[in-house]
Amino acid sequence: MPTDPFVPADPADRPRQQQNLPPGAALPPAQRWQAERPGDLGPHQPEGGLFGSPGPNVGYAYTLAEHGADQLTLAEHEDVHDVVPVIAEVAGRRAALFGRAPVMPDVEVATRLLGWDGSADPAYERAREQLVQGAGHAYITRRSIVEAVPEALLRRPPGEIDSAVYEWRRSITEEQFPELRRQPTM
Repeated sequence: MPTDPFVPADPADRPRQQQNLPPGAALPPAQRWQAERPGDLGPHQPEGGLFGSPGPNVGYAYTLAEHGADQLTLAEHEDVHDVVPVIAEVAGRRAALFGRAPVMPDVEVATRLLGWDGSADPAYERAREQLVQGAGHAYITRRSIVEAVPEALLRRPPGEIDSAVYEWRRSITEEQFPELRRQPTM
């Protein structure tokens, strides 16, 4: 079988990334993404509940969330087809805040913030079940959940689940579903 004419026969003839760099120099780090194309709105990007989180390749968060779907701790009436899109969009919003494409730590932060890592208390789990029901097929439901996550929590490094996260979860439970409010102990 003949060789493709576009494949170099000698490995030394292949293009190299460092061909224009001085000897011993390393490739520079990637630059931050900026909205510079004609269709990018940059600072004039409309904001609000249903506009989403524009950033480079935020749809990749869906692929990453699918890879981690088997490790999720779902409540009794939660469906993975509703949970994965919510995690993906929270991860995409987090990545967009940093001006980059989503990476696996974004998915981990989204999973931890929303309690699908097993750290949720029973009252929050019941509230979350009702909140995410049908979110896989309802854009407005997904966006309302994504927009409810405070930006300060999204900017936290992976692994930082502390009292602020638990306080946010408690506020969601009590504001959205007062009937699930914890009863005082005696």
